[in-house]
Amino acid sequence: MSNIVKSNAVDTVERAAEALARGGLIGMPTETVYGLAGSAANEQALSKIFDVKGRPIGHPLIVHLSSLEELDRYALSIPQAAVALIGACWPGPLTVLLQRSRHVSDLITGNRSTVAIRIPANECARSIIAMHGHAVAAPSANRFGHVSPTTAQHVFDDLGEHVDLIVDDGPSTIGVESTIIDFTPPVPQLLRPGGFALEDLEELMDIHVAAPDGESRASGMLESHYAPQGKVLLVNSLSEAKSVLSAHPEARLISHWESLPLYAASLYAQMRQADHDGVPLIVAITPVPSGLGRAICDRLKKASHP
Repeated sequence: MSNIVKSNAVDTVERAAEALARGGLIGMPTETVYGLAGSAANEQALSKIFDVKGRPIGHPLIVHLSSLEELDRYALSIPQAAVALIGACWPGPLTVLLQRSRHVSDLITGNRSTVAIRIPANECARSIIAMHGHAVAAPSANRFGHVSPTTAQHVFDDLGEHVDLIVDDGPSTIGVESTIIDFTPPVPQLLRPGGFALEDLEELMDIHVAAPDGESRASGMLESHYAPQGKVLLVNSLSEAKSVLSAHPEARLISHWESLPLYAASLYAQMRQADHDGVPLIVAITPVPSGLGRAICDRLKKASHP
């Protein structure tokens, strides 16, 4: 029996908030991908996130808030550049890495001194978090390392009834995860390209954002991630793709490569469909790595990594 409920049903937000209050997990829609949400104030729920996903303990989670007023509870010493960017971009697909407060669980941060935080643009997600009365921790609602979910059915296919409730708010509109900026070094660093273009963020702050250095300290920084079962082969042009497809009739080309918003929004769904259909070789054209293309290139590179 499916545990999927429609977001516009009368009691959905209340049911989701009640599940969180009981220490349960929900499949929560966001504009980026669907998240596996548990109360940030419940250690048992946080542990369950790692168990259900098969996620290594120590790989940090992202805290999701319903409003800006909650930020000071979870973060300390917020730089002015971060304040400016948050004011311009939240709610939205931007995650900021900041110094954590004492209210943040070590399970969320992987015992680090930093915490990743965002406010999702999805109205249903914010309503659930607000009714719960606490922030939630919410990585993508899939098995660790696999293709992220952009529909409620994707969540059910991966996690089934290990999740108390899955809220169906339709396909995620952006389709790739949030951009993560680390504001703890002297010069901010891009830890993960995502739904907000780096160029736009730099223009808003009037500050150059550096490449990441140091250890993996945020979601999506591992070399192999977002991976389907079939092999992913990256090519640079349609003519190169046609050559591969001619030599490998069993292969499938990911479509919508000519439109970055459509490419991003459909990328994970196309990979999942290829897995469902038993396609052994997925061919993907890499876009120019700027704007939303930067995030698409990042996901394709990680999906193709051995």
